[in-house]
Amino acid sequence: MSYRNSNFTRPVVQIGQEYTVDITDTGRAGDGIARIQGFVIFVKNSKAGDKNIKIKINSVGGRFANAIVVPENQD
Repeated sequence: MSYRNSNFTRPVVQIGQEYTVDITDTGRAGDGIARIQGFVIFVKNSKAGDKNIKIKINSVGGRFANAIVVPENQD
């Protein structure tokens, strides 16, 4: 049996953690795509070109994660 990527590694992001990212692409479902150390993160309600946005990871799989945009503080 052959696997395309037999070097499975631990994801570089964790559920509940916040990160600041740039959205570089758009996925098929319309979500923005960011990458941290090459690991793909689909970010709901974002678009390609968004810069320095804070996201919160809400699920992590073996090949990608899903996140939401963290609203800016409204003091």
